[in-house]
Formats: sequence, structure tokens, C-alpha cells
Amino acid sequence: MFQTRTIFVTGATGFIGTKLVNELVRLGHTVHALTRSTSNTDGLKDDRIKLVTADLSDLNSLKSAMKGCSQVYHLAAYAKNWSRDRSVFFKYNVDGMKNVLEAARRVGAERVVFTSTIVTFGPTPPNVVGDEMIPRMTTRYYTEYEESKAVAEQEALRYAAGGFPVVIVNPTRVYGPGKLTEGNSVTLMIDMYDKGKVPVLLNRGANVGNYVLVDDLVRGHILAMERGRIGERYILGGENVPLKRFFEIVNEVSCKRHFQLSLPARFAMLYAGFEKKKAELLGWYPQITPGWVETFLQDWAYSSAKAERELGYTVTPLREGIRMTYDWLLEQRKNHNPRKSQ
Repeated sequence: MFQTRTIFVTGATGFIGTKLVNELVRLGHTVHALTRSTSNTDGLKDDRIKLVTADLSDLNSLKSAMKGCSQVYHLAAYAKNWSRDRSVFFKYNVDGMKNVLEAARRVGAERVVFTSTIVTFGPTPPNVVGDEMIPRMTTRYYTEYEESKAVAEQEALRYAAGGFPVVIVNPTRVYGPGKLTEGNSVTLMIDMYDKGKVPVLLNRGANVGNYVLVDDLVRGHILAMERGRIGERYILGGENVPLKRFFEIVNEVSCKRHFQLSLPARFAMLYAGFEKKKAELLGWYPQITPGWVETFLQDWAYSSAKAERELGYTVTPLREGIRMTYDWLLEQRKNHNPRKSQ
């Protein structure tokens, strides 16, 4: 029997979080959406959405904002390319997560779904499709984000081992209609590629990634809350394709051919190194860093079979998802350029 609940969501103003909040409301729930004074709350307008202010570093503020909530989705993270102070990644992604779990424990929440990332599993060897049981093939972490999320996962698993009801989900590269923030970088990439602004294929576009439509990811979160086993990790992904094939599908969907330029890895690393040095010296946020170039020079081929089997998770075909996203981008361009649509 369906039961309406009051649910707490961190990261509620982000690309995925906004979609999740609205889906929970559509299902009949009331949501306490965590915000900050600088948050973009577009898309969070409903009588059953209560905007609450709290700080991930302040346990008491989290307890107050979470009061009366029986379920918690923790999506908030510091997921940027760079920070002058690397400890920021650990402050938000590890300590902040522990504060959310502790607040949930103290208010008596029945279950928490913690949003991690596929990169905690590490890259996959050539021609291998990984799952939740794959051993990490390198002890190295390419970025502070990757390392901090891996540490956070281990902390969450410790809570679960102690009997606290937390379930972990590991999204792959998410895309789809929604807020065009850094968290929606794949959709931004599609948009810029279609406009001829990002014709570059790193390593000839040979490296494999897994791409998940945001709507599938949101449903996967809700299924993990309903059916996930405590202390388990669930990969929420889509199809595995090389980057070159991803862009070929964009070409096919748009019925346009786009210029492409293969960028050798050494040049990409030089440029990323320059961007990082500029950030360190001048404080200008880098477009990319060497760690992220190294990340994209690996394969990240993963299966969502466990989530499909245990949660009832389903995957939208990549071509269909890209078509939906491309049509949405065209509509956004019309709305922002009304003269072109006349």
C-alpha cells in the first residue's frame, strides 16, 4: 500500500536533485529541499516543497531541517574540477555526508539513499564491463573528487555495518533535459558540440563511457529507497559507448555532420596543466585539470544488471535519450532567441 511521506533531499537545487524533488512531489510526497542563500531554486515551486536552510558542516542545522522526515536522499557534493584548497572536497563529500547520516540517525529516519559515483570503482580494463564486484585496478585516484567520494562510500558502509539503513547508488555520466549546470556537463557538451564549439575528441574518442538519462537515474534513486538492500551499492547507468560513437549518435539525431578534431593526449595534458597553473596563480577556475584529462583517457564501461535485477531499474536506449535531450535543447534555444523561431 502506497504511503505518502515527508522526505529530506540534499542537493535539491542541482540538476539531478531538482528532478528528484519534483518526481517525489508528483508521487504525492512532501519534500524538505535543502538550500543555501545562493542556491538557484528554479523548478522548486510547489506547495509540498518546503525550502529549508542548513549547512552540511553544521549537524544541528541539519537535524532541524530534517525534523519530521522519514526518508533522506543525500545528493549534495562538491563535484567541481578544482579547488585551491583540496580539503574542501573532503569537508563536503566526507564530513558533510557523515553529518547527514548522523542527523538522519538522530531524527529517526527510516532509510537514507546516498548518491556516490561510478568513479569510486575505478576505470575498467579494455573490453571489460565492470559491476559492483569489480576489484579496483589502480590504487591511484585521478582527482580529489574521486578520492573523497571513495572515502565517503567507506564511511557510509561503516554506518550500514553498524545497522544504520543506508543504501548507496553509483550513477554513471548523467545527461538529459534540466538545469544546465556543471552537474549536467554531458548535455552542455552536446549543446556546444552541435554549435561547433567543442569539436575536440580526446584520444580519437576511443575511450568508453557509460551514459545515463537523468529520468532513469531519478527513478533508480526512488527504487533504491523502496527496494535497495542496506549496505549495498547499485550502479545506475545506461549504455556503454566510445565518445566518438556518442557524437556519431548526436550527428544522426540532429541530421547534421559536425567538424571533429582529434586531440592527442599529450597536448590535452599540457593544456590542462596550463589551466591548473593559471588557477593556482590567479584563482581563475580552470576549464579542466590534468586529473580529469587522465580520467577521460580511461574506459568506464559498467553494467546496471544488479539494479535491474534487484530494484526493477530500467534503461532508456541511448539514441532515444539523446534525441529527447537534443529536442529539448532546440526548444531552449527557441525560447532564448524568439526571433529565430518566428
